[in-house]
Amino acid sequence: MSTAVATPTTTPAVATPKGTLSFAHLLRSEWIKFWSVRSTIWTLSIFLFAVVSLTELISLAVVNSPADSGAPVGDPLAPFTVAVTLGQLAVAVLGTLTITSEYTTGMIRSSLTAAPKRLPVLWSKAIILAGSVFVGALVALALAALLQGVFFDSKNYSIDWSDGQTLRALGGTALYLATIAVFSFALGALLRHSAAAVATVLGLLLVAPILLSAIPWRPLNYIFPFLPGVAGQQVTQTDAQLAESAGQLPYGADLSAWQGYGVLVAWVLAILIPAAILLKKRDA
Repeated sequence: MSTAVATPTTTPAVATPKGTLSFAHLLRSEWIKFWSVRSTIWTLSIFLFAVVSLTELISLAVVNSPADSGAPVGDPLAPFTVAVTLGQLAVAVLGTLTITSEYTTGMIRSSLTAAPKRLPVLWSKAIILAGSVFVGALVALALAALLQGVFFDSKNYSIDWSDGQTLRALGGTALYLATIAVFSFALGALLRHSAAAVATVLGLLLVAPILLSAIPWRPLNYIFPFLPGVAGQQVTQTDAQLAESAGQLPYGADLSAWQGYGVLVAWVLAILIPAAILLKKRDA
């Protein structure tokens, strides 16, 4: 009589993949997500069209306005200031939608599952947003400046490319717009709601300056130069423009270009840091 001996079957252990998602991979994935959303293309296209068209239209109005014979036409950088003030609205909307749209669709859960530490997702989104807006702003400003030179150089109303102050103001304008995008992104990350974030950004950039400058109460007038949009736009102006603006203010802080930009950066950090802390603590 023979006894059958069962041969124990052993299942080979499957090694768990230990690959980690690097920050470079996160940047690449955020780049793909950023440009695959139609709102990105629409808002940047609207921004480009607004900056270029408004700059040329305002320049046309200036050179055709009645003036004394022989009088200087004006500062060719002034149309850029008006165009950027309106064009920044598209950038602000883009900044908020970059993060709030993922909370609306629930895609943020997939992103945080792939990167459990969570904060690298936030940083990668901010970097892609800031870099894209900065480059897009440089393209829009350069195109507007070139067209201004083509149409209005014969009337001595075009920027001087050899002037360091002018180039610093144009570069500062692109930097300001990129920072405004991150500022809006930080509010979106904090509030997690598109309408609330957009309303808050537009209120701080447009409504608050009008109210604080219109109400004749001195404490509000002292706060006015430290609003994010007002302070940040100091870097978009030349030293001559800043000196002229400072002479029109009876009181309050006279911020230099980089001091004003520093105030805007402080606003960004004051919102982005709590947003990062809540991202770590709250459920998505």
